[in-house]
Amino acid sequence: MGARKRLRAEKNKEDKKSVAIAKLRNCPISPRKMRLVADLVRGVEVNKALNVLQHNPKDAAGYLEKLLRSAIANWEQKNEDKSLEEEVLVVKSIEVGGGSMLKRIQAAPQGRAHRIRKRSNHVTIIVDGENN
Repeated sequence: MGARKRLRAEKNKEDKKSVAIAKLRNCPISPRKMRLVADLVRGVEVNKALNVLQHNPKDAAGYLEKLLRSAIANWEQKNEDKSLEEEVLVVKSIEVGGGSMLKRIQAAPQGRAHRIRKRSNHVTIIVDGENN
C-alpha cells in the first residue's frame, strides 16, 4: 500500500470513529408501520429519542428502542476514551427497507383463495457523536 493510500485510509478511519451503526434484520412488522415510528426519532438527540420510544404505545417502538441502545453501545465500544455524558449523540439517519415476505393463502367465498402477504423489514440506524 502506498503512503497516500495509507494516509487516506487512516483519515477515513478517524472520520468514521464518531459514527456507530446498528442493523435490525427481518423484523416481523410491515415497513410502513415501522416508518411511522422511525420518523419520530430521525435527527433527534439520543436521550430524547429513547424517551420518545419508551412512551410510544406501538410495537415498532420496542424494536427501535432496543436497536438504538445497540447503536449507543457500538459507539461506546469504538470510543472508549470518550465519555457518553460529554458527547452529544444524535440519530443521524434511520432507514427502513422492506424485508422478505411470507406468502400465505386464505380461503375466500365460492372456492376462491386470497393471498396474504406478511411483510417484514430491515432497519439501519446511524448514531453520530458531536463534541460540545
